[in-house]
Amino acid sequence: MIISIITATYNSAKTLERTFQSVLNQTFKEIEYWVIDGGSTDGTLDIVRKYEPIFGGRMHWISERDKGIYDAMNKGVSRCTGDIIGLLNSDDFYTTPEVLEDIVHAFSSDVDAVYGDVHFVKIDDEKKVRYYSGCLFRPWMVRLGYMPPHPSLYLRRSVYEKYGHYKSNYRISADFEIIARLFYKYKIPYKYLHKDMVTMRMGGVSTQNIRARIIGAEEDLDACKKLGIWTCRPMVYMKFFIKQAQAMLIKK
Repeated sequence: MIISIITATYNSAKTLERTFQSVLNQTFKEIEYWVIDGGSTDGTLDIVRKYEPIFGGRMHWISERDKGIYDAMNKGVSRCTGDIIGLLNSDDFYTTPEVLEDIVHAFSSDVDAVYGDVHFVKIDDEKKVRYYSGCLFRPWMVRLGYMPPHPSLYLRRSVYEKYGHYKSNYRISADFEIIARLFYKYKIPYKYLHKDMVTMRMGGVSTQNIRARIIGAEEDLDACKKLGIWTCRPMVYMKFFIKQAQAMLIKK
């Protein structure tokens, strides 16, 4: 089994080496690594060129303008040839060296998706801020705007081929839309892995400020409507209360 990993980058020179090192440190080595760059100008490509030979032929990359992170992810998905596809953001890194090995083991059962837990840290000192577990998620909860942590999600490549890629017209919620589409509408078989998979730095698009969170919630509502999933604005906004309660109840 081969895992394809996609890292979308744009002016990511400050954090990218940590991301690359965490991939290199994985105990599972049968990987295909795609770096999809949006035309960086800050030294990101110098780091990519530095690490390309270190990956021993397993790293591939392109650099060209794109229409945003979800467009970049789609470019990566279209190029992947592995059995399983996962995403690792350019300011995130794997929490432990055994993450990919555990994911492969989880896929030995008859499932199309595996997801787990992540935790957030401050940008500067990497002090833990919040633990985000996928243990509470059930497909019906997309009606509440709630989903498992997207950076922990791994899918069979055949799922993308059958059900489609990310809807890049969404600025923030294309990850929510694809999870709602796959888990609720098409009911793909999945497995939750009780493991802290990814360490995420605060400051991503969906966590920048209150306005971004409101935009995301409204996009969630639009996604459900287009997928034929009944919900309403008060229900979708419940996700903020669920996440707050989870943060208080689940601490690692």
